[in-house]
Amino acid sequence: MSTYRHFEDFAPGTIIDLGSRSVSREEIIAFASEFDPQPFHLSEEAGKGSLLGGLAASGWHTAAIFMRLLVDGLLGQAAGQGAPGIDKLMWRRPVYADDTLTAKAEVLGGRPLRSKPGLGVVSFRFTVTNQRGDLVMTLDNPILFACRETAA
Repeated sequence: MSTYRHFEDFAPGTIIDLGSRSVSREEIIAFASEFDPQPFHLSEEAGKGSLLGGLAASGWHTAAIFMRLLVDGLLGQAAGQGAPGIDKLMWRRPVYADDTLTAKAEVLGGRPLRSKPGLGVVSFRFTVTNQRGDLVMTLDNPILFACRETAA
């Protein structure tokens, strides 16, 4: 579905493909240098000596890549009004240089907000997998959307 989405357009069980993006060694190091300068995010040698087994992206880098996919694959074509927070974020596996990450959204449910007519909250479970289909991150997140029609 490539049309502009409102609250009413999110049926429970719907799966939305958010697209894919590859991550390079240079991106991993640049992100980590600025935002998460732990040794295993900065060098292959330090990564090999850690539980990660090699140079690995920061979990926050993985979350940032996911956010880009979410905006490009859904929020940029929807009446999104922000989010009240994240219920659960889990990093399941490391992300390595040259991994290609693919994100999907599953609609868990939604409800109109009585306190704010014209808005509804949609609960999502987001999954991010690598090119082998390994789950690298999950995120449970409610998002607010404008309703197409406000009840009288």
